[in-house]
Amino acid sequence: MFGIAISSSSPAVAARCAHVRAGVGVVATQNITDPSLGPLGLDLMARGASAAQARDILVATRPHIDYRQLALVDASGRTAVFSGAHVLGVHGVAEGRGAVAAGNMLANPGVPQAMIAAFAASTGPLGPRLLGAMKAAVVAGGEAGPVHSAGLLLVREVAWPVADLRIDWDEADPIGALERLWQIYAPQLDAYVERALDPRGAPSYGVPGDE
Repeated sequence: MFGIAISSSSPAVAARCAHVRAGVGVVATQNITDPSLGPLGLDLMARGASAAQARDILVATRPHIDYRQLALVDASGRTAVFSGAHVLGVHGVAEGRGAVAAGNMLANPGVPQAMIAAFAASTGPLGPRLLGAMKAAVVAGGEAGPVHSAGLLLVREVAWPVADLRIDWDEADPIGALERLWQIYAPQLDAYVERALDPRGAPSYGVPGDE
């Protein structure tokens, strides 16, 4: 399984910045975001490039790259990061085993390392581990100002995301809202996959109109 958890002061952050492909890896493209960098990075890794090679190609070939921040994980768990010269505010990156964290406009540059430490110290399913890492970022200071959106994107053995959960705007606590949404969704995740593969086995959920 591959996944990404992300949060921002901007609305709908996951729609622009989170890119994951089953069997290939993860690309986060942030900071004055160019969403095209995500699919391009995934395409490069799908053709055999490592995370570092994909990053180097993007940095060498894409316009305005000095305004971008990238974080990549490839299918072998190798990681790569890039922060351009014009990345906003206090920013930082951290790499761990099969995981990478990056942020900009941070309260302090140690926030990404706090995420990696929390992820490395956790066990169990990937979704809660990613959410736990993001909560650790908040404890470490998080973004310098309030955040308003958050997302969790997970892929597994099928061609579509097995979880694509988004809080596109929340005035108070989008990360907490995302965690509550995950708690509702997680018990149903496998069922959604199973009924996509074989609808004959889809259970009745007892909702109006479902007989």
